[in-house]
Amino acid sequence: MASQANVANSDITDDQPGDKSTAAAKSSSFKRIIPRTLLSRSLLIIVTPLVLLQVVSTWVFYDRHYDTITKRLSQGLAGDIAVVIELIQRDSGDVQRARAFRLARRSFALEIELEKGAFLPGDAKSPSYGVLNRKLSEALEDRFGYPFVIDTVSLEERVKIDVQLPDGVLRVLVPRKRLFSSTTYIFIMWMVGTSVILFGVAVFFMRKQVTPIQRLAQAAESFGKGRDVEGFKPEGAAEVRQASAAFLQMRSRIKRQVQQRTDMLSGVSHDLRTPLTRMKLQLAMFDQSGEVEDLKSDVTEMERMIEGYLAFARGEGTEQPQSTEIMTLLREVVTQTSRDGGIIDLHTEQDVVLPLRREATRRCFANLLVNAQRYGKHVSVRAGQRDQAVEITVDDDGPGIPPERRKDVFKPFFRLDQSRNQATGGIGLGLTIARDVIHSHGGELSLDDAPGGGLRARVRLPL
Repeated sequence: MASQANVANSDITDDQPGDKSTAAAKSSSFKRIIPRTLLSRSLLIIVTPLVLLQVVSTWVFYDRHYDTITKRLSQGLAGDIAVVIELIQRDSGDVQRARAFRLARRSFALEIELEKGAFLPGDAKSPSYGVLNRKLSEALEDRFGYPFVIDTVSLEERVKIDVQLPDGVLRVLVPRKRLFSSTTYIFIMWMVGTSVILFGVAVFFMRKQVTPIQRLAQAAESFGKGRDVEGFKPEGAAEVRQASAAFLQMRSRIKRQVQQRTDMLSGVSHDLRTPLTRMKLQLAMFDQSGEVEDLKSDVTEMERMIEGYLAFARGEGTEQPQSTEIMTLLREVVTQTSRDGGIIDLHTEQDVVLPLRREATRRCFANLLVNAQRYGKHVSVRAGQRDQAVEITVDDDGPGIPPERRKDVFKPFFRLDQSRNQATGGIGLGLTIARDVIHSHGGELSLDDAPGGGLRARVRLPL
C-alpha cells in the first residue's frame, strides 16, 4: 500500500510541471495574439462587442425575418400559379387560356406561356441552395403535385419557373422583386453604415485619450535620458492628468535635489581646500626632511581624493545637453589620452549627432580609456551605430576582471586591489563615474571578456 501511494504521489508530482508548461505556452500564445498598444487594445474592446452584436442581429434577422418573409412571398406566388393552372385546366380552350394569361399578367405581374407537347428534361433539377430556392420549392410542392424546375440565375430581373402539365410545359416568368423584401437591404445598409460611423467616432475619441499618455511616456523617456522636457503640461482624462502632475512634481524634486547637492559640494570643496592650502604653506616653511616629504605626499594624496570624491558626487551637475557629434568627441578624447603614453587603436563609423552633456561624456570616455591603459598594453576602441543606439566598445589586453566581481567594480570606492596605494588603481571611482554619466543619458555600461583576452567595456547610448 505504501508503495502504491508513493507511485500515485510521484504521478501527481510528474504531471504538475507539464501542466504548468502547458499553461505557460497557452498564456504565451494568447499574449502574441493580443495587440500590444493601448489604442489597439481599446479599439478591440469596443469593436468586439460591436461585431458580436452585428453577427447576432444578422443571424436573428436572417433566421426569423428574412426566412419568414421569403416563405410568405413564395407561398403567395405559388398560390397565384396554382390559380392560373386551375383556370386553364378547367377550360382548355385557346380563348379561355389567353384570357387566363392576361389576367395573370394584369393582376399577378406574371408572364405565362404554354408550350404544348413539351416535356421537362429528365435530369432537370431545381437548385437546393439558398433560402429563396428552398422556400419557393416547398411552396410549389404544397400547392400542386406537378413536376417543376426553378431557375433563379439565368435571368437578372426575373425568376423562371417551368411546370410540367399533362399537355405541355407551363413557363412562368416572375419579377424578382415579388420574391424579395427591400427591408433586407435597408437593414444591412443601416447596420453597416452605423457601425462604420460608430467605429470612426470611437477611433477619434480613443486617439484623443491615448495621445496624452503617449506624451507622458515621451516626456518620461526624455527625462530619463537626461534631456530637458519643454512644454509638457497635464492634459487628457483625470487619471492621466494626475499621473502627469505626479511626473512634474517628481522631476522638480529630482532637479532640486541635484541642485542642492551641487551647491553643498561647492561649499565642501571650498571648506576642505582652505585647510589643505594652509597645511601646504606650513610644510613649505619647515626644513626639508623625510617626515616633511611624507606629509607633503599625504596632503597631495588627500587633494586627489577630494577631487575624485567631488567629481563623483557632482555627477553631471548643471551642465545642459547639447547636440554633439559623438565620434568627433571620442576621437578628441582618444587623442588627448594617447599623449600620456600607450597604444590606442581607434575605429569609428559615420558620425552621429546626439544630445549629450559634453564634458560629462568626455570624462566618462576618459575614465574608461585610462582604466584600460592602466591594466593593458594595447587598447582597442570601436564605435558605430547598432539598431537604435550608438555602441562603443573599449577592449584591453590586461588581466581582466573575474565575472563575479564585475558588478562590484561599479560600486563607489570599490577597488580590486584592497590596498590604498593610488598607483595601483586610483580611488575606485572611475567606473562608477562613467556608469553614472551613461545612465544619466539613458544608456547602459556593461563589462565583458574582450575577444583577445582582457576586459571589454561596452557603452550603448540610445538615439
